[in-house]
Amino acid sequence: MTGSNGSVARRWGAADPDDAGVVPAARAGRGQQEDSADPLMSIGEVLGHLRVEFPDVSISKLRFLEAEGLVEPRRTPSGYRKYTWAEVHRLRYVLSAQRDHYLPLRVIREQLAAMDRGEAPAGAPSPRPPLVAVPAEEIAPVSPAPETPPRVRRAELLERTGVGEDVLTDLERHGIVAADGGWYSADAIDVVTVAGALAEFGVTARHLRAYRTAADREVGLFAQLVAPLARSSNSATRARAAENVRELSALTQRLHAALVRIGLSDTLGR
Repeated sequence: MTGSNGSVARRWGAADPDDAGVVPAARAGRGQQEDSADPLMSIGEVLGHLRVEFPDVSISKLRFLEAEGLVEPRRTPSGYRKYTWAEVHRLRYVLSAQRDHYLPLRVIREQLAAMDRGEAPAGAPSPRPPLVAVPAEEIAPVSPAPETPPRVRRAELLERTGVGEDVLTDLERHGIVAADGGWYSADAIDVVTVAGALAEFGVTARHLRAYRTAADREVGLFAQLVAPLARSSNSATRARAAENVRELSALTQRLHAALVRIGLSDTLGR
């Protein structure tokens, strides 16, 4: 990957044309060198394709990965980003490595650099997917995912999670989940879904209080660590704060799982 991090980083301070929304595909600047069989996509179109597999990805996340030198979209004279399918595959590799293997960006960057040199990096999460050029007319339009998390009322929450009213009431009584003005967020849906699955093993809301307490302590710790970055007026710095929280969360999940395995080794006869 050729380095353009300095030029990319300098762009963060200025207004970004991509903030205006999805614009029609255009071929200009570096994009003029592309063959018509390798269509250029706007950042919104790329986001729509990626969200099929990575629902939480956002435009700010894509900009952050660009600032970190992991992907280098072309730019039109007006400053709009334009991505090829090769760059979409690269983004998919990065997001998969983060989500499925908890790899930090430093390691992912090293793996990508090795693949750019034609090498097979040790510890790579999966082989590099084949880069298939798809004619623009064959690309089905993808509707972007909602920008804000879905919110549901109590009745829909119960229907979507399959838990009973008594289970939800117990979760609320123990402070595991709470409504906001009668609405439950997407994260609340996840909490209730997991709590319902745990209930099948005999884990009740009372048992989950320990997880609530541990999570609150993590929130306090992480907030201290990223607060200086999160308060920055620079969007790239704020994106770094969000990325740090993601990596911290992934690392603590791995630590928790390892500690549980160690603690249960005698019980399981290992």
